[in-house]
Amino acid sequence: MKTTYAVVDIETTGTDPKTDRIIQFGCVLVEEGKIVSRFAADINPNQPIPPQIQKLTHIPNKRVRKAPYFEDIAPTIYHLLDNTIFVAHNIHFDYNFLSEELKRCGFPPLTIPGIDTVELAQIFLPTEISFRLGDLSESLNLKHEAPHQADSDAEVTALLLIAIEKKMRELPLVTIEKIASLSSVTSRQTGDYIKKIAGEMKEDPQKLDPTLEVVEGIALKKKSVSLFEAAYYGEAYPKTKAEKQKLYQEKLVYRKEQAKLMDLVYQHFTKTEEKNLLVEAATGMGKTIGYLLPASFLATPEKPLIISTVSILLQQQLKNNEIPLVNEVLTQKIQATVVKSKSHYIDLQRFKKTLEDPIYKKQYGLYQMGILVWLTQTDTGDFDELNILQLNHLLFQEISHRGINQLAKDQAFYKEDFLRHVHAQMKQSNVLIVNHALLAQETQRKEPILPKSSYLLIDEAHHLPDVLEHVSHRYLDSAAFSHQFVQLQEEGQLFTQVHENFKENTQVAHLFDLYQAELEAIVELQEDLFEEWFATLSVKEEIIITKEIREQTSKSVEKKIQRVLLYYEELVQLQEQILNETKEMRDKWQDRKWIEYGKLLTYFEKMTQQASFIRQWLTDWESHFVHRAFLYSNQKDVRIQLLDFNAALVPNTSWYERYQKIIYLGGTLKVSGDRHYFAKKLGIPETPLKVIPNTYDYENQARFFVIDKGVSIPEMTADEYANYLVKQLTDLLANNHCPALVLFTSHDTLRRVYQRMHQTFLNKGREILAQGFGGSREKLLKRFMQSDQAILFGADSFWEGVDLPGDALQLLIVTRLPFENPSRLEVKARNEFLKEQAINPFFQEAVPKAALKLRQGLGRLIRSETDKGIMILLDRRLVTTKYGKRLYKALPKELPIIEASITEINEEINTFLMKDS
Repeated sequence: MKTTYAVVDIETTGTDPKTDRIIQFGCVLVEEGKIVSRFAADINPNQPIPPQIQKLTHIPNKRVRKAPYFEDIAPTIYHLLDNTIFVAHNIHFDYNFLSEELKRCGFPPLTIPGIDTVELAQIFLPTEISFRLGDLSESLNLKHEAPHQADSDAEVTALLLIAIEKKMRELPLVTIEKIASLSSVTSRQTGDYIKKIAGEMKEDPQKLDPTLEVVEGIALKKKSVSLFEAAYYGEAYPKTKAEKQKLYQEKLVYRKEQAKLMDLVYQHFTKTEEKNLLVEAATGMGKTIGYLLPASFLATPEKPLIISTVSILLQQQLKNNEIPLVNEVLTQKIQATVVKSKSHYIDLQRFKKTLEDPIYKKQYGLYQMGILVWLTQTDTGDFDELNILQLNHLLFQEISHRGINQLAKDQAFYKEDFLRHVHAQMKQSNVLIVNHALLAQETQRKEPILPKSSYLLIDEAHHLPDVLEHVSHRYLDSAAFSHQFVQLQEEGQLFTQVHENFKENTQVAHLFDLYQAELEAIVELQEDLFEEWFATLSVKEEIIITKEIREQTSKSVEKKIQRVLLYYEELVQLQEQILNETKEMRDKWQDRKWIEYGKLLTYFEKMTQQASFIRQWLTDWESHFVHRAFLYSNQKDVRIQLLDFNAALVPNTSWYERYQKIIYLGGTLKVSGDRHYFAKKLGIPETPLKVIPNTYDYENQARFFVIDKGVSIPEMTADEYANYLVKQLTDLLANNHCPALVLFTSHDTLRRVYQRMHQTFLNKGREILAQGFGGSREKLLKRFMQSDQAILFGADSFWEGVDLPGDALQLLIVTRLPFENPSRLEVKARNEFLKEQAINPFFQEAVPKAALKLRQGLGRLIRSETDKGIMILLDRRLVTTKYGKRLYKALPKELPIIEASITEINEEINTFLMKDS
């Protein structure tokens, strides 16, 4: 007998089946992998459809006014679904809502089996960026004519089900059987469906794909190290335009500015005596190819080019997009490896242990099943391929790699280990791609990850100082530390589990008892120390502890400080003893014992780092360190932090001396009035700066407006300022529909303005997307680009690194000049430090930083020679203050300031942006 899958989607007036009603029903019947029938109907809800639902579904009130009521078609729907298996994308909503509606009309509630395609997609399409139906349909090229309409959504869900089943049947039998054994955590009868497919595949087993192998019951993609292929006849670097064009073979386009960058890179790496070179090159001029091509004539596996960029996303773009493009014209190909820290990679041995003793919780199981599928696809074992934003879930803590030195050669997965494979591939690569954070962390590692070389290129270099400082910042939250310690001792938690494992060795068990006692003493003593110390200082909330304050501590506080330092020293010694005593025991452990031991080692590492931090926070009082403390309301718990204002000075890093030549490349490295500003921030003040002029015609491509009437922002309360911005933004955005990015300098202000505006605009059919509301930065940007009239509110990271080319962004509104808040303790401390260095904090630090940020904001608007856009500043200080002139000089001189009213600006938006469109 054929199984019939009824793939259903409903659209409703809201999410509560007690008060809301269905406005559209769609159903597609699937049998044996094919669509056999369709049914769809508009439904009169007998209540108004809310504006936001009309906007989402494109179903207006007038469309359903003459449609049948649900009572009229309930019998048809009930009989249509009889003896079928219900399928929906997020089955909980559709199944339950429809069941309630049937009950309301006198029919029995639904009892038919149900399958959730969201969970199927999470398992069998584990590398998808998003599991929303629209995103999946786009990724899989499934026809989706009318998103958020029931007939179209049901159709595409049916196609998704068919596509997923096809992928399931292509998996190795060992994989699908293991997934079936874990599938009881899935919703409704989704697990039964997986078991059914697995059973059918077992009856007709297929040969294992030759690209796969099975190790210890897990199917993996076979690995091989690509040996570096050195060209037998080396070609010379093409110095002239004619030589470059000949090399390009019409596969690359010759660009004058790009060629200048190529020559600068080649000359610095081969001819100049200076170690460092700063190069400013505008976004959109092809700078990546501009440095990859010349480097290809120099880099070898013995002397690789190390490329550091700002993000993991840009690492992948380099590897997957730009390098293949350059390789099309090269005789000596670039062979690149993306390098990340150990925690990015899966430890196969630890993952196998979780399968042998699984935890039957839904998300844990969904991740396990998805990873089993992913292991048949991945070459790298890099968790980033799974597009999971937060890797702090228990499973990833249990299976993330702890380093090659933690592997045993007799383990089944030793030869297949992904981290070992990455290290082997690095030795055969002439280009290694890292991010700034990994480069910065080299200073903190006992053994460096990156090799010495002649060539280091830091792309997006304007981010480097902030990353270096951020990586150097360390802190301790005493409340979180105390809470975790208590939690670890609870029944079934790590310490009780490990203690049980140690019982077989009385010496180790005794040492671990001492270890827990030492931890308990530290928790109590730290609480006493901070409570007494800060009480004597009359600290209510936050304080910077100076060297003078430290020297004036009472004898009682000083004794507690010395005892804390001693306890931490003893704690680290106990950890070393436990590790030495358990070397023989750990190799005998199986399943979860092995996982628990790995988690204990991670905790030991954390405590070693904490001990080092506490010692430095209490004893190191050099002027570039800032000892910050925040006291919680109970006056006992404290968050202490150590900031290092010298962390951004690259000569202080451990990696600086390992590279003979370094190029710092970025879009905004020059500040008007101080050409060496960025070089001084990096601690290399004499470094030459080369500027490659951009090719943008700002006079014809852009307009820059400052409102002609403003307010004194510092004199306004937070609510008054938010109300002022709401008025200005509403007047600017309500009468035009071009996509707009609104940049804020404060998350609090952004939140206040968004809460006042978003519902009003939504009721008018226009969505406001906002940082901190509705998803990650990447998801917000994707939704923004998919809409032709969206508004995006952003702060911090949205000022730069946002690629919105062409018509995706036409209007940029800056709410306030991007100065740091001078009242923040960290900013105050930095200003004091700068004064000690005879540096004017405002004119030599705050103004240049704001100028760079203003330029970066403009960079969001004009990113190619065909872009057009308008930038509007709602802060008149640019034209009313002396420092405003310095800020303005940071912008292109072809972009004049136009002071205008909101009405005049709106007129220019309509005429300038519509011209030539």
